[in-house]
Amino acid sequence: MATGVWISLFGYFALMIAIGFYAMRKATSSSEDYMLGGRSLSPKVAALSAGASDMSGWLLLGLPGAMFASGLGSAWIGIGLLVGAFFNWTLVAPRLREQTVHYGNAITIPAFLSNRFPTQAMSLRTVSAIVIVIFFAVYTASGLVAGGKLFESAFSGIFTFGGLSDYAAGVIITLGVVLAYTVVGGFLAVSMTDFVQGCIMMLALVIMPAVVLFGEGGGGFAQASQTLNEVDPTLLSWTEGLTFIGWLSAVTWGLGYFGQPHIIVRFMAIRTLREVPVARNIGMSWMLISLIGAISLGVFGRAYAIRNGMDVQDPETIFIILANLLFHPLITGFLYAALLAAIMSTISSQLLVSSSSLTEDFYRLFLRKEASEKESVAVGRISVVLVGLVAAVIASDPDSQVLALVSNAWAGFGAAFGPLIILSLMWPRANGAGAIAGMVVGAATVMIWITLGWNGEFMGGPGVYEIIPGFIAAWIAIMVVSLATQDVGEYQHITR
Repeated sequence: MATGVWISLFGYFALMIAIGFYAMRKATSSSEDYMLGGRSLSPKVAALSAGASDMSGWLLLGLPGAMFASGLGSAWIGIGLLVGAFFNWTLVAPRLREQTVHYGNAITIPAFLSNRFPTQAMSLRTVSAIVIVIFFAVYTASGLVAGGKLFESAFSGIFTFGGLSDYAAGVIITLGVVLAYTVVGGFLAVSMTDFVQGCIMMLALVIMPAVVLFGEGGGGFAQASQTLNEVDPTLLSWTEGLTFIGWLSAVTWGLGYFGQPHIIVRFMAIRTLREVPVARNIGMSWMLISLIGAISLGVFGRAYAIRNGMDVQDPETIFIILANLLFHPLITGFLYAALLAAIMSTISSQLLVSSSSLTEDFYRLFLRKEASEKESVAVGRISVVLVGLVAAVIASDPDSQVLALVSNAWAGFGAAFGPLIILSLMWPRANGAGAIAGMVVGAATVMIWITLGWNGEFMGGPGVYEIIPGFIAAWIAIMVVSLATQDVGEYQHITR
């Protein structure tokens, strides 16, 4: 591997770790500092942190891979996400920022829910923390799989010593660097690195499609379109061969946004309520540019591969293949760093949210209620490492698909927390019994749907994405149980 690639990668690793140590000096003296950055994020940091922690390796691997394999029909996932993100910033962000302070200055989602529904406080904190840790272990594993695929594709044969495969080395190195800055610097480090990583990701998704289209061997837009039409005209169609169920399963990815703890926790950390609209505008602009880049990369990367006789075994590695083929080693290293940025930004956010739940909603709730702030920070750091190790075990299978793992975890969170977050913020009649019912029903429906394989095939037809039945079932459960029961003294004013 060229020296320039290593220079870029080591520079990136050093920058991430340096930010971690800077953040350690600024905001790790208390639980609120370590887990929420002292609610001090600026709009631009909050916006790009939410975006970068959201998109993960699927933005540069999973989505381009789906576009490469099936064409523009897969772009509906991105459209659904764009719409979902907009409504998440509009409906949830301002209310959550205000109400988490109003209800006991909660610093985790389980703590907010328990404060909002005090008659079921213990049950809510326990159940929601369990859901967070289980699904985040799977979600974090998807990022480690992406890291393993990067090293396996880009650095073949370099790490094969002592029986260690390139894939396993990629998983270990990715996790190691993330743990280094997350354990040390906490939420502020994660958010600051997310900002830098978000900038790198967006720049890479502007550069790569432009070079694929207009660089040597690209042929431009017209030539790429002609090539794809000759191979398979459906590749450039938004609807050809797409069933209604397939379309619905794609666009309903956007429902997942309302229940993603690692994303909505950024809303809680913005400096002031007045800055939420600014953050929304920045975040949505970043997301639009990044999604267009990822979609273009997958579609036109397919045209480039056909025109140049490339044999792409795994569509999810098209970004890696083109980065190595088309650019100077220093730029290639930068593009690899962009992929690692997408991966690491999400992993670090997920590890920190899992750690927060283990610390605040298990350790301080059941084991050491009188734990000091220093002790809580120490437990949080240990929890980050433990969840990371569990995720590494899940990611040990090199045949795992990034998009598949992400879709399962995304649906689990979206169904378990999405309806509950929306209704807890906007429907005063929701109560603790309804909250428990919705969370359990949503998570259980998703897991049962996946187990039965109905997300792959349903009633002899195409599969239905598990977030659809899970979200609907959870919403109904919250409303029905809340209306059928009454928690005396629980109804509290909700600021709209």
